[in-house]
Amino acid sequence: MLSSRILSASELIIMSLNKVNSMTAYGRAEVAYATGTAIWEIRSVNHRYLEPHFRLPEVGRALEPQLRQQLRASLARGKLELSLNLKSINQERIELQINQSLVSALVDAATKVASKLKSDYVLNPLEIMQWPGVIGDHKKNSKEQHTAILDGFNRALVQVSDNRAREGFLLASFIEDRLTKIEQQLVKIRSLLPQILATQRQQLHNRVEALVIELDKGRLEQEVFYLLSKADMDEELDRLDAHIKETRRALFAGGPIGRRLDFLMQEFTRETNTLSAKSVATEVTQLTVEIKVLIEQMREQVQNIE
Repeated sequence: MLSSRILSASELIIMSLNKVNSMTAYGRAEVAYATGTAIWEIRSVNHRYLEPHFRLPEVGRALEPQLRQQLRASLARGKLELSLNLKSINQERIELQINQSLVSALVDAATKVASKLKSDYVLNPLEIMQWPGVIGDHKKNSKEQHTAILDGFNRALVQVSDNRAREGFLLASFIEDRLTKIEQQLVKIRSLLPQILATQRQQLHNRVEALVIELDKGRLEQEVFYLLSKADMDEELDRLDAHIKETRRALFAGGPIGRRLDFLMQEFTRETNTLSAKSVATEVTQLTVEIKVLIEQMREQVQNIE
């Protein structure tokens, strides 16, 4: 029987992280058919766009448009190396089919060219055999072989997608952990601010008194307000809180969010640099350094998210 208990916030976060995908993965699949085996290998690494590189034998090139369409339907970003290897069951008894009409046409054309050039060049049979379409496996255009190639590709692609999802979960969990730690640092900074500002205010009054001069009380308060407002960090802290919420929202949404997360990391860095510049206390400076380290750790991992 299904449980009706309410999930905790941490459980909801973990469930949502399953929607995030990495761009690093590997997949391999073998599918046998009557005369051989289709072997696919797919390697995926991070990249700004979806950039596939197919390495196909002659028989597989006719299927490339269909393969690319399937790839685009499954993945959004990443640089991929996709290799197809066809192995014959009896490689020592491979039967080759010669395209006789093409051979005759090539020989006639070569003879005519040699005649016009008045050359004694003797045509090498191997040169003719290397011409595209002259030789090939007698089953190369069989429906069964094509079916095996497409089936193997789909299986390897599923492996890649599954591996990217597992790696994506780990990356998203890593980022969520860093977000939590940044929140903790921000809480510490907020708790320090009242005392820091009070200390700054008192130090300014003490310096004025040390000058042994009379200042208008209203003017003094204006100067105090001006100096303290320059050290006020509430705006930067609020923006960092907003960036944390937006990053979590992106993780919950899932899908191709890598570019958005990369932009958010830049915003995190900008606000933290301003926070550090405003710091007038050693404790706050140390906390902002910790935040910068956490942001950099997130930024490195975001590069691998689709």
